[in-house]
Amino acid sequence: MIRWAVIFLIIAIVAAIFGFGGIAAGAVGIAKILFFIFLVLFLISLITGLIRR
Repeated sequence: MIRWAVIFLIIAIVAAIFGFGGIAAGAVGIAKILFFIFLVLFLISLITGLIRR
């Protein structure tokens, strides 16, 4: 999931360089959402891993 967030961030940077503001804003939004989903899932797996020990 973090790979997809990085891919969308790169798409946003390239789109911003070429002047496509709408596409860049959309890609940044998707990258943020994917990053926060990754962060939540990581924390859940970390907590459940500590509880199992």
